[in-house]
Amino acid sequence: MNAVDRVALPLDHVAVAVPSIEDFHAVYESISGATCSDPEVLESQGVRVTFCGSVELMEPLGPDTIVGRFLARRGPGLHHIAYRSDDLEADLRRLGGEGFELIDEEPRAGAGGHRVAFLHPRSTGGVLIELVQPG
Repeated sequence: MNAVDRVALPLDHVAVAVPSIEDFHAVYESISGATCSDPEVLESQGVRVTFCGSVELMEPLGPDTIVGRFLARRGPGLHHIAYRSDDLEADLRRLGGEGFELIDEEPRAGAGGHRVAFLHPRSTGGVLIELVQPG
C-alpha cells in the first residue's frame, strides 16, 4: 500500500494513567480549558475514566488491574494513544495484515458507548495504540 492508498486515521485522544482522577482533573482542566466529563466506570477494563478535551484520565479500580500494574511499574503518565476509526473491523484486518500485533481481534466496549481495539506495543515502537469507533 503506498501513501496515496493509505487510510488516514485521525488522532482521537491520548490517555494518561493516574492514581486518582480527583487529584489530576484540575491540572488538565487548567491546561486545556476544557471541563472534564463525569467519570465513567468500565468494569470490564478495570478503570474509571474521564475526558478533559482530548485527554483521557484513567484511574485503576484496583492494584491488580492493567492500569494498576502500569502505575506500580511506571507511575502516572502516558498510557496510550488513540486513533479514530470509521470501520474498526476493516482497520483491524488491514493493520493485522500489515504485521501489527492485535491485542483485540474483535472490537470491545469502550467509554461513552464507543467500540475499541488495541494494538500491542511490541509492534508499534513501544506505544500502546487504541483504535476507537464512535458508538
